[in-house]
Amino acid sequence: MNLDRPDLFREQAFVAGVWRDQAGGRTLDIVDPARGTVIARVPALTEAETGDAVAAAAAAFPAWRALTARERGQIVRRWYDLIVRHQEDIARIMTAENGKPLAEARGEVMYAANFVSWYAEEAKRIYGEIVPEAIPGRRVLLTKAPVGVAAAITPWNFPAAMITRECAPALVAGCPIIVKPAEQTPLTALALAVLAEEAGVPKGVLQVVTGAPEVIGGVLLASPVVRKIGFTGSNAVGRLLYRQSADTMKRISLELGGSAPFIVFDDADLDVAVGQAMMAKFRNNGQTCVSANRFLVHETVAPDFVGRLAEKVAAVKVGPGDEPGVLAGPLIDGQGFDKVCRHVEDAIAKGARAIIGGKPHKLGGTFYEPTVLTGVNTQMLITQEETFGPVAPVMTFSTEDQAVDLANATPFGLMAYFFTRDLGRGFRVQEALDFGMIGVNTGMLATDSAPMGGVKQSGLGKVGGRQGLEEYLDTKYVAMSGM
Repeated sequence: MNLDRPDLFREQAFVAGVWRDQAGGRTLDIVDPARGTVIARVPALTEAETGDAVAAAAAAFPAWRALTARERGQIVRRWYDLIVRHQEDIARIMTAENGKPLAEARGEVMYAANFVSWYAEEAKRIYGEIVPEAIPGRRVLLTKAPVGVAAAITPWNFPAAMITRECAPALVAGCPIIVKPAEQTPLTALALAVLAEEAGVPKGVLQVVTGAPEVIGGVLLASPVVRKIGFTGSNAVGRLLYRQSADTMKRISLELGGSAPFIVFDDADLDVAVGQAMMAKFRNNGQTCVSANRFLVHETVAPDFVGRLAEKVAAVKVGPGDEPGVLAGPLIDGQGFDKVCRHVEDAIAKGARAIIGGKPHKLGGTFYEPTVLTGVNTQMLITQEETFGPVAPVMTFSTEDQAVDLANATPFGLMAYFFTRDLGRGFRVQEALDFGMIGVNTGMLATDSAPMGGVKQSGLGKVGGRQGLEEYLDTKYVAMSGM
């Protein structure tokens, strides 16, 4: 990978301030999805070893919470500085294990760093309240206290940003946090842990445990010491974690899958809509939970929109993410590749037509051609499930109400996009769409300073912004009398 700092490439878990192997030598292979080669082996920790991490976090909690918010913020700010300084190395590690183009990986590192910077500053604004009382001589104080030991279970599609947006608010709130990265992409998390240690985060306050999710997750969910779980991933796993967290009454935040509609009205600026569609659909090769999954285009502008989109898609260079000019890398693994194939084949069998793409790429492996489909209808799998791949399925509509109904016809409610130049329509449609996040004339909403999260089957709670910090804080009510 030609790293400036080879020590950022770690093949050990980070537990209680110690870089350690699995005691029995059991490991997980980390595979470069572009070439199918094993690039690293990380420990497959056991229940007992995960328990060591929980114990270390519990031991570290009193001293960490005792620091002032300003002191914790200063440490977290040093972490930000180190991430920015080593952006290139982290990006190269990310591309090797995830497959995304190097330019995109660099962008994610900065996105991840921005969460760290924002929460380092927000640490100083964890305020309480004094509530007016009706009883003479009594005062009511509302203070903020850290929830306790936390855990973050993060996905493979954003190996850095999904970690920092959980860890940064936890740390400034006073919560030690245990990170369980996706088994496909732990190397980015381990590199971030190297830098957190260097920034001065005490041992046990930020740990990275690697291994099988059912083993590690079982310990984290069963432990009464772990008081907060943050999870980004599939709906099925999110529902399972929600059930399993009930016995210990954990606080839990879940950002789950979506089926984002991308609506193009007849008055939309098509140049803007097509440009934003490329970001909303093809960023990370369509492997994002906020990826546009269903394109709903007004029937009068559909031919023009499809033609322009197909022209842009045809220019996308596919290949390994570390090659110059590549805009689309491989799908993460065989399971993801098979799902994309299945969705496209089902759509074509039911009458859809591939304007461009529509089949596995000649590069082989898990590469798939960027694809635009027309003639799509609601009976096709691609409109009912989250595809998580580089496929843009286009349906048409004739009225505003029909577009809203089609968009809302899903159990998911994470992200929606729509394009119009009518101010009144902008207000009407955003109010009518049943989604937690909505982009009006934009296909990119990612930010550190605003809360992200879904409704319906797309999750609970928020990440990012002041609301993301509140997920790691309890409000303590103190009534003081005789004062």
